[in-house]
Amino acid sequence: MAGPKERVRVAGRELTLTNLDKIIYPETGTTKADVLAYYAAVAHVLIPAAANRPATRKRWVNGVGTAGHPGEVFFQKNLEDSAPGWLPRAAITHKDRTIYYPMVNDPATLTWFGQINSLEIHVPQWQVDSHGKQLNPDRLVLDLDPGDGAGLEECAEVARLARAILQDVGLEPVPVTSGSKGIHLYAGLDGTQTSDQISDFAHELARALEADHPDLAVSDMKKTLRRGKVLVDWSQNSAAKTTIVPYSLRGRLTPTVAAPRTWQEIGSPELQHLDYTAVLRRVKAGKDPFAAVGSGAGHPGDAGNPSAKTDDGGAHARLERYRSMRDPDATPEPFSGASGNGDTFVIQEHHASRLHFDFRLEHEGVLVSWALPKGVPESGKKNHLAVQTEDHPLDYATFEGTIPKGQYGAGEVTIWDHGTYELEKWINGREVIATLTGAEGGGLGVTRKFALIHTGRGQGRDSEGQWLIHLMDKDHHTFHPRRAAVEDEPAEGAADATAADAFGAEPAADVFPAATAPSPLRAEDFGPMMATSGTAADLHGSDWQFELKWDGVRALLVADEKKIRIFSRNGIDVTTTYPELTDRTCWPSGPFVADGEIIAVGPSGRPDFGLLQGRMKLTRPADVAKARAAIPVRLMLFDLLSDGGEDLRQLPFAKRRKRLEEFHHPSECPVELSAVLDEKIEHILESAQELGLEGVMAKRTDSRYVSGQRTRTWIKIKLEQTQEVVVGGWRPGKGGRQSSVGSLLVGIPDGNKLRYVGRVGSGFNMRELHELRQKVDDLARKTSPFDDVPHEDASDAHWVEPRLVGEVTFGAWTGSGKLRHPVWRGWRPDKNADEVVPEG
Repeated sequence: MAGPKERVRVAGRELTLTNLDKIIYPETGTTKADVLAYYAAVAHVLIPAAANRPATRKRWVNGVGTAGHPGEVFFQKNLEDSAPGWLPRAAITHKDRTIYYPMVNDPATLTWFGQINSLEIHVPQWQVDSHGKQLNPDRLVLDLDPGDGAGLEECAEVARLARAILQDVGLEPVPVTSGSKGIHLYAGLDGTQTSDQISDFAHELARALEADHPDLAVSDMKKTLRRGKVLVDWSQNSAAKTTIVPYSLRGRLTPTVAAPRTWQEIGSPELQHLDYTAVLRRVKAGKDPFAAVGSGAGHPGDAGNPSAKTDDGGAHARLERYRSMRDPDATPEPFSGASGNGDTFVIQEHHASRLHFDFRLEHEGVLVSWALPKGVPESGKKNHLAVQTEDHPLDYATFEGTIPKGQYGAGEVTIWDHGTYELEKWINGREVIATLTGAEGGGLGVTRKFALIHTGRGQGRDSEGQWLIHLMDKDHHTFHPRRAAVEDEPAEGAADATAADAFGAEPAADVFPAATAPSPLRAEDFGPMMATSGTAADLHGSDWQFELKWDGVRALLVADEKKIRIFSRNGIDVTTTYPELTDRTCWPSGPFVADGEIIAVGPSGRPDFGLLQGRMKLTRPADVAKARAAIPVRLMLFDLLSDGGEDLRQLPFAKRRKRLEEFHHPSECPVELSAVLDEKIEHILESAQELGLEGVMAKRTDSRYVSGQRTRTWIKIKLEQTQEVVVGGWRPGKGGRQSSVGSLLVGIPDGNKLRYVGRVGSGFNMRELHELRQKVDDLARKTSPFDDVPHEDASDAHWVEPRLVGEVTFGAWTGSGKLRHPVWRGWRPDKNADEVVPEG
C-alpha cells in the first residue's frame, strides 16, 4: 500500500485509494495507509460486531490534529451522494425525514470508510432485517464513564460489580476498553425484548450499583454528581443511541481502539487502553473476546434461557435433557441437533404404552414439544390437554421408527403430518399461536391455526407442565384460557393425561390435584435451581463454597407432617422408586422442602450412574423391593428450601447451608450431607480427578435459590474425559448439514480389527464441516472397516479407509464399550491410526 495513490480490489469491489501517505495521527506519524491496513486486518472481527446495523461515522478529513490544534471532525449519518452504489445501506425513517445509513457488512465498505477518513464507527444495539425492518436489540451495553478524579481502575471495579449482577440473570458480559476514557460492557440478548425494556433493565442495574456502592458508582448524568465516581451510562440501550463498535479506531491524539478484553485483563493493575498496533497483534494471534457476545444470546431476568452461551445458538444446552433420557447406542432416535429453517412443524403418532400424539414446533434451534394424550383437536368447541415435554433436536422432524422396548418412550413413531408454520405469537412458557400448513394427504387436511395456552398447573416451571391446545377455526376465533381450564379436559384427564403417563412412566399430573393437595408445600412452587457449566477461571471475584459433583439424579423432597414425596428434576413423582428415603422417622417432624442428589455407589466406592439405571425406572413395589437389595441408594443433601413452612430461598446460600446443617441429624438412614470442601479449587479438582469423580460444584456464598432457573451463581466444573479415535465411516447430514457430514463413525484399534465405539455429530464448526466432506470422500471404500457396527448406525453409512485420527471428549464409557455423548475436539495429525489406544 506504499505510494500516494493505488487501485485495489477488496471483496470483489474496485476502489481507488488516494493520499496514502497523509499523516492522520501526527503524534505517532500514523498514515492513512496504516489506517487502511489496520481495518483490513481486523475486518473479520469488526464486521460481525457491526453488520446489519445502521452506522454513523466521525470523519477527520485532515487528520486528528495535535493537542494545541485539534483536527476538524464531521459527524455523518446520511450516505454521501458519491458513495458507491454497491455499498449496503438501510433506510431509516425518522420524524421528519428518511436517512440512508451505510452498513458495515463487508471489507470493501470498511475500506471505503478508511479512504474518506471515517475513523470512528458507531452503531445501535439493534439490527435491521432483509426488508429494512428494525429488530429488537440483540445485545445490551453499559458505558462506564469515569468522572473527574476517577479513572480506568475505578471503571474496572464497577465493571466487575456489574458483571456479577448480569451473571445472576443469566448474562455473561464482555468488557471493551473504549479507547477513550472508560469501559463498555456488552452482553448478548435473545432479541425477544424491545429497546425500551432493555433500557429499563439497564437503568435499574445502574441504580442498583449506585445504591450498593454510592462512593463509586452513579447513574445520574449530571456532571456535578460524578466527581470521583463512575457514571454507569445505561442510556445507550435506547433505540435512538449508538455506541462505538468494538475494534473501531478512535479519533484521539493517538490511534487507540475500542478493544475487547478478557476479564483477567480487567483485573490487572496494569490495565490501560490499547492502540491499534497492540490490537493488531492480538487479532493476528487469534484473540477475539467479543465473539462471545454474538454466540451467547441471553435474556435479562431469564437466567435459564436455553439460547444462552452456546456454540450452536443454544440448541445444545436445550437438548441436554433430551439426551440425558436416551442412550444413543440403544435407540434410533437422532442426537445430532442439526440446523433448520425456523418454521418447521411435525405431528407424530406415538404408539407407546398408550397412544398419544406429539406436537412439535421449531423454535430457537430445537423442536419445542407437547404430548397430546387425546390427539389433535378437530373442532374449536373442545380444547385438548397438552403436556410440554423436553425439547427435541430438529432431526426429529423426519424421524419415524421403533424405539426399542425398555427405552424411554418405547414404541412405534410415525409422522401424522408435517410442514411449515407461520408464527403469530410466542410468549415462552405462556402462549403460542401459530398457523400450520401441512403436507398433501397429511392428518391436518387443510391449513389450521392453533393456540397453546399454559394452564398454570403442572411440573413446577412456567415453561413446562399442563397446557391446553385450541383449534382456532372460523367458528371459534376467541379462546378464553381461564374458562377453558375449568370447563374442558384437565378436570377429567388430569390423573391420566401427562407426558410421563403417555410414555409409560409414573403418572405425575395427579400429584397436585387442584382442590385436595395434601400439603401447602407444592413441588411446582419449588422447582430445582440449575447450575451453569464453567471452569475454575469463572470463580474469581466472589466467595465460593465447593462440594463434589455427585453422579446421580436430582431429587426434590417435599414433606408434610405425615409423609415425604420425592420429585425428579422434571417434576415427576418418584416416591415409589426410592422408598428407603421416605421413612418419616429419618426426618424432622415438620414440613420441609429439601434438595439433593440420589446416588448408587458402585463396587469401586464411587457413585455409578450406570448402576443407578437399574433403579430409575422401577415403580412396581415387588420390582423395587428386589432392586433395593442389589442396588442400594443414598441421598446427598445439599440445600434446604423450606423449613417449618418458612420459605428460605431468599436467604444467601451460606445461611441456607447453616440451616441445613441444623436441620439434618445423622442416623442409620441412607441420607447424608454433601460435604463442604475447604481447600483451593485446584486441589479439589486434582483430588476429584484422582478419585475418578465427575467434578466439582461451586456455589457463591451470597447466592439466592432461584427455582426453575439456571444461573451462574452455581457453577459445575466437570472433569473432561478425552479419547483418540480412528474415523472409519460417516453418515449424511440433514437440514442445514444436508450437503455435508452429519456424524462420524469412529473406533479404536483392537488387534487387527477396528472396534466400533460410537458416532460423533457435534463439536464441528462450519469450516471443519466443509473440509471434512473432502477428507472422507478422498478415503472412500466399499466395505466397513469395523467389526461390529449396529444396524441402525450402518443403515445409511459411507465407509472410509481407517487412517484419519481425531480426538473427542465424552461423558463416560457405556456398559457395551461405547462413548457416551462424544463431542468432537479436533484432528490429531501427529498420530497414526495404529497408535490409538483406549484411554480410560
